[in-house]
Amino acid sequence: MGLTLAVVGATGAVGRIMVQLLEQRAFPAERVRFLASRRSAGSTVAFRGEQHVVEELTPDSFHGVDLVVSSTPDEVAGQYLPLAVKAGAVVVDESAYFRMDPSVPLVVPEVNPQAIERHQGIIASPNCSTIQLVVALKPLHDRARVKRVLVATYQAASGAGKRAAEELFAQAHQALRGEAVRAEEFPHQLAFNLIPQVGSFRDAGFTSEELKMMRETQKIFDDPTIQVCATCVRVPVANAHAEAVFVETERPVSVGEARQWFERAPGVRLFDDVEAGQYPMPIQVSGTDEVWVGRIRKDPTHPHGLAFWCVADNLRKGAATNAVQIAELVARKLVQAG
Repeated sequence: MGLTLAVVGATGAVGRIMVQLLEQRAFPAERVRFLASRRSAGSTVAFRGEQHVVEELTPDSFHGVDLVVSSTPDEVAGQYLPLAVKAGAVVVDESAYFRMDPSVPLVVPEVNPQAIERHQGIIASPNCSTIQLVVALKPLHDRARVKRVLVATYQAASGAGKRAAEELFAQAHQALRGEAVRAEEFPHQLAFNLIPQVGSFRDAGFTSEELKMMRETQKIFDDPTIQVCATCVRVPVANAHAEAVFVETERPVSVGEARQWFERAPGVRLFDDVEAGQYPMPIQVSGTDEVWVGRIRKDPTHPHGLAFWCVADNLRKGAATNAVQIAELVARKLVQAG
């Protein structure tokens, strides 16, 4: 008997991309159920040439389900996903609720696929900014061990949700017409502006987004000695996050070595020809599944320092694609187990 998969949050921005990817990648599930809030229940999603009715997510939704892929607010994940595990399903969770739980693996398939072996029912997918960072760091860490990372992010409006992305366009129109600009989804006007706050402020002046990047990177590499300092900035870009990354490695790494390693790394697309004006930009990266890397150069202030720029679609590799890739690894093991 084939696998039964449930997609939780199937009508959300990330959930809809998950559904598309499951079809495009020919996910090996015999049956797929689509779950969402009461507000979205009764609507339909297109999948494998048919329209499927979305069911309301309830405590009893997981009977007979083998595998769950979920994208919901944290509080919904905390309430419902343990019930899926209790019903016998393996869960891949895209929310932040379980990420730092020591018993829950935090997985990026190109970086630490072996971590899924330790799951106790739930596997977490990291924060969007963390995912693209660790995919880019992986080839450097494997060959020269990363000791310290300074990263500044340039995060798109879509990372704050569909309404936030819509607000960016509305603000741009308001500003261009000379009208008062209204900010509801962001703490300040984002159009024609930068906001050096992503998430809420927490310990020592860092935001929740910055702390996620710092702590999740250490957990994914299973190395608490890696020093990470992040500054996260919301920028007036529709989709795809960018990052300026400065890395200190255990041994010196030349630009030539780094280019070769990036070129061969799974999930990385090297796009680095400054003479031809080629470097990754959100407008070209949006809609793709790789982490694009360019502007690679030596850090002249440190003998073991390297600088580079990376961009990734935060709704795809930063969320939906990573979760589906984890689900593919789990599905393969479930099928092998019979």
